[in-house]
Amino acid sequence: MAKDKDYKDTELQDPKITSPRTAEEPGPKPEKGEDSCCPPQHKGAGKDEEERSSFIPTVVSLVLLLLGIALDFFEVDWFSGYLRLTVFGVAYILVGSKVVKHAVTNIAKGNIFNEFFLMTIATLGAFYIGEYAEGVAVMLFYVIGEHFQEAAVARSRRSIKALIDNRPEEVSVLSNGQVSIVNPKNVNIGEIIQIKPGEKVALDGEMLSESSSFNTAALTGESKPDTKKKGETVLAGMINLDKLVELKVTSGYEDSALSKILKLVEEASGRKAKTQNFITRFAKIYTPIVVFLAIGLALLPYFFVDTYVFEEWLYRALVFLVISCPCALVISIPLGYFGGIGAASRNGLLFKGSNFLDLITKVDTVVMDKTGTLTEGVFKVQEVKVRCLEKDRFLALTAALENKSTHPIASAVVEHSGDAYKQLKVQDVEEIAGHGLKGTVDGKELFVGNAKLLQKFNISYAPEIEETVETIVVVAIDGKYEGYITIADQIKEDAVVAIKQLGDLGIDTIVMLSGDKDSIVQKVAGQLKIDKAYGGLLPQDKVAKVEELKKQGKKVAFVGDGINDAPVITLADVGMAMGALGSDAAIETADVVIQTDQPVKIATAIKIGKKTRQIVWQNIGLAFGVKALVLIFGAFGVASLWEAVFADVGVAFLAILNAVRLQRIKF
Repeated sequence: MAKDKDYKDTELQDPKITSPRTAEEPGPKPEKGEDSCCPPQHKGAGKDEEERSSFIPTVVSLVLLLLGIALDFFEVDWFSGYLRLTVFGVAYILVGSKVVKHAVTNIAKGNIFNEFFLMTIATLGAFYIGEYAEGVAVMLFYVIGEHFQEAAVARSRRSIKALIDNRPEEVSVLSNGQVSIVNPKNVNIGEIIQIKPGEKVALDGEMLSESSSFNTAALTGESKPDTKKKGETVLAGMINLDKLVELKVTSGYEDSALSKILKLVEEASGRKAKTQNFITRFAKIYTPIVVFLAIGLALLPYFFVDTYVFEEWLYRALVFLVISCPCALVISIPLGYFGGIGAASRNGLLFKGSNFLDLITKVDTVVMDKTGTLTEGVFKVQEVKVRCLEKDRFLALTAALENKSTHPIASAVVEHSGDAYKQLKVQDVEEIAGHGLKGTVDGKELFVGNAKLLQKFNISYAPEIEETVETIVVVAIDGKYEGYITIADQIKEDAVVAIKQLGDLGIDTIVMLSGDKDSIVQKVAGQLKIDKAYGGLLPQDKVAKVEELKKQGKKVAFVGDGINDAPVITLADVGMAMGALGSDAAIETADVVIQTDQPVKIATAIKIGKKTRQIVWQNIGLAFGVKALVLIFGAFGVASLWEAVFADVGVAFLAILNAVRLQRIKF
């Protein structure tokens, strides 16, 4: 049995690795604090106690502020002088000490003009003119806004983790016939573990049991059960559906596929998008301009206003400074990208950085590998042609002989034929190199292989065999040609829809590159209505094709899954890898990993990128629009510090809600 080329020389294109995979470490995470306009974010993932304690100073400050305002309102005689200053001063220190500390630290390092500096001089100025309550309120509501941001980020992070962090806390280890319950972190590679029906798999392993069905939704998003057979890889996070099975552990706890994915998602926002970098650069120009405008607003009216009162114009300048704080931008933009990464994760897509959410919106050309990307990457029987025998009898005889071969094409025939072949007696099996198999099955002499096998034994066959594009298995019985079976890689169910959706999104060029023979590649391209297709390519040929497209000014996304796709994935503007069955090399070099192995997710990734960008720019427009309006009112004395505080906090809060909304959108 063979292709229409040498039987043993048949190559499987785009080889796959099914061993546990490692995800690429995202780039260096941006440092918070000194170079940021907002205080460092509370990281305590899983530290609920610490998170709750961080609210205590805020609550105490709020109580003292309300107490002070009430005593002022009722004009209590004894609430004055140093006592009044002490109450408001303690309230200020509780919420403002960290901001002041950051301002002083940054000034010492030469980084003067940032939000810490703005907040400090505005609030201390408010104390200077006796507006204690307003000075405290600026810091208090600023910190409350920070708590809202932290809560939104924590919620987003938890929702992402809930999608994929399915790691159980204990596992049953089988040793010397005894089962013991052990923490997965303490299980070594090579040990045997048992997985009960309904139990989640804690560690990657190789199936030792004959077979079982697994729910793989945590890893691939697919609800359809996946049957794993002896020798196949089972990944952590899958749920055993059928029977008690045994696995041989192939990866440590922290090296499991699920752990790598979880780490990748949690660190994905480490790479700043260009919009985020733009805001950082913008703040360095924006802040000093605002500070000097505020100084001018306080001092210049002395030369133009007859009834100049320094305290009045200083107050206006302080309002101007408070309004100018770019907190809404600093909060909402990173949160917008984090929301995009979360939305992508919900849809089975892992972006390795927020910069790729921006880059994917600029893509105008999508280049795809064939095997494993647009097709299943597994040989399947496509057509069975028989002359005289019944089809089932023909398949049983052929499968009985093919069962003696370990070749993938032989396995495809055996899998397609059912179990009838198991009842047939096979004798005198002879493998003829480069041709196929010869043997006796149920008393009949069978020849199963390529056309050269029949030619070798002077058996005539139908001319249509020479014209067949797919891999073909020719069968002769008792010296007479009886029929043939065509074997081909099956197109994925959603491949046609994927190509159409890309066209609808404005992708003007779609290209398919493959190492498979060109006749097969062109046939698949025709079925999928792909613009251009090239077959018979080596890895360096694929690189050359993508380089050619980039020289034409195209923004290229390449999607692949095999080891030979790694170089071109790296070269592309956006490299995408099929993550469920793809090779380590492809996944490590990719910028975006498609966990479901569905080509339709390419279009989904572009949609999420565009929606993320839209929401980020909505937040930028909202922040600048409201600030510009209130700045004008503040300069003319219409807006007080209270309006400034609520405007800044309100804009930040709306921006947060807008960013979180991204995770609720269905793509």
